[in-house]
Amino acid sequence: MKVISPRIHGYLDFLTVFIFLLAPTLLGLEQLSAILAYSLAVVHLIVTLASDFPFGVVKLIPFTVHGWIERMVGPLLIAIPFILNFSDEEVARNFYIVMGIVIIVIGMLTDYRAGVRVRKVE
Repeated sequence: MKVISPRIHGYLDFLTVFIFLLAPTLLGLEQLSAILAYSLAVVHLIVTLASDFPFGVVKLIPFTVHGWIERMVGPLLIAIPFILNFSDEEVARNFYIVMGIVIIVIGMLTDYRAGVRVRKVE
């Protein structure tokens, strides 16, 4: 069941950006895990602003593609502490695993087709 509309998804996207921006300070993330959090905040903001849904400014990325990006990002966030060798940093590892799970769940509950516009061909 898809209970999250494109508008609600947009609010959650901006919340995700803020969480990634604040995590290094609030959780004490250091070095690679902190740089990654800041980078993910910027990338997530760019994807959000470039997506074709209510909060998109440029509307270059179809909302369905936005969904596929998040379907890849969620599992990658779970794996990234192990891939980048900071899995021994308990707080950082758990943060990325939780964020990955949250993004997967939000993706499963979002109606990515609700934002699809039918374009007229002239």
